[in-house]
Amino acid sequence: PANTAATLQAARERALELGIRQVVLASSHGGTARRAHELLSPHGIRICAVSLAHGFAERGWCMSPEERSDLERLGIHVITGIQALGDGVSSAFTERYGGRTTEETVRDVLYRFSQGMKVAVEGVLMAADTGWLAMDEEVIALGGTSSGADTAIVCLPAYPRTFLSLEIREVLAKPRIP
Repeated sequence: PANTAATLQAARERALELGIRQVVLASSHGGTARRAHELLSPHGIRICAVSLAHGFAERGWCMSPEERSDLERLGIHVITGIQALGDGVSSAFTERYGGRTTEETVRDVLYRFSQGMKVAVEGVLMAADTGWLAMDEEVIALGGTSSGADTAIVCLPAYPRTFLSLEIREVLAKPRIP
């Protein structure tokens, strides 16, 4: 959370410089999305908040219906779905029998940069699959570690099935890995 303000500021500045009009970010309970709305919506930048699927409810990581409604009233598009880079049906098999799926391998490679990098890329894939993103336009994606945002990227989006066409064009913010 300590880096959230600086990460959002870097995203806003670069969005304005490049004329980017779409931002995807992870938001478990809406805090990061609300902060982004304050900075970005006055500039006409659309926001998509990606929340965790209900399978994580027992951990307290899921957005409540009230939190979701609050964001939607602000004009923030909220999506919830299976994580594009793991925790789907294939994860049940790797937990039981071992090994790794392609999604889990990609996830683990992105973790080498930061947890936020994995979350940011995954959010773009998920938002693309819902049809929310303009696929021929750049998007700024934000993710974080535990809460808040500490990673921001500029990318050309892709669907999960066209993942190899995803282009990470710039890294705007990334935490130092201790």
